[in-house]
Amino acid sequence: VWSCKVVYLCRDPKDTLVSLWHFLNKIRPKNRETLPLEEVFESFCRGVTSFGPFWEHVLGYWKKSLESPKKVMFLKYEEIKMRPNFYLKEIAKFLECPFSKEEESKGVNDDILNLCSFEKLSNLEVNKFEKTSNEVENKTFFRLGQVGDWKNFLTTEMIEHINTITEKKFVKHGLKF
Repeated sequence: VWSCKVVYLCRDPKDTLVSLWHFLNKIRPKNRETLPLEEVFESFCRGVTSFGPFWEHVLGYWKKSLESPKKVMFLKYEEIKMRPNFYLKEIAKFLECPFSKEEESKGVNDDILNLCSFEKLSNLEVNKFEKTSNEVENKTFFRLGQVGDWKNFLTTEMIEHINTITEKKFVKHGLKF
């Protein structure tokens, strides 16, 4: 039994793959050559990554959000990017801390969106110059924060393959990207 609430955020599998590829190459020792996208693609599609199988991870939280909607809120990055103010209010309600009329009229939600923006977070001193406890530079966790960047990297065949897997794994459970 979960005693806390979980806000689970996922991305389109194609953008997840491209971000993973960039991330793995950023944390790779400088004396090693770049991992080919094709190699990371094959592993990702088979569910073999250092962070575990993407498909099962996402599906597990999706199912939990359907079973326990008061405990697990499942969100898609692409939807948040389209309607950030709406989803901020939804998250606040889910966490049982909704904005008051006064807070909204004072622009508190806009202030939060600004403080939590990709631009603001990626430009914080700690994220530009500091490292994690295992010596990974914090800036490694920030790249573009854009939707659809996969179009600049994936071939038509890769797109078709990952879309087929996505449909096979998710659609029967009501989850679509």
